Amino acid sequence: MTIKLKLELASGQSLKGAPLELLSKGVPIAQGVVDKHGSVTFDVKSAVVQLAVRVDRSILKTG
Repeated sequence: MTIKLKLELASGQSLKGAPLELLSKGVPIAQGVVDKHGSVTFDVKSAVVQLAVRVDRSILKTG
């Protein structure tokens, strides 16, 4: 199954190149990268589960 998302930030900033994770029960089950149009696609097995998306925190800088 393919899951497609379109991301738009209220601030107007782009998420281009941001790595995202698709989670099921808090566990990553797929990864994707936001394209220049703000879209990301995940390929996953078909199932009835609750899903969530998060930005891969490895891109965040501290300091």
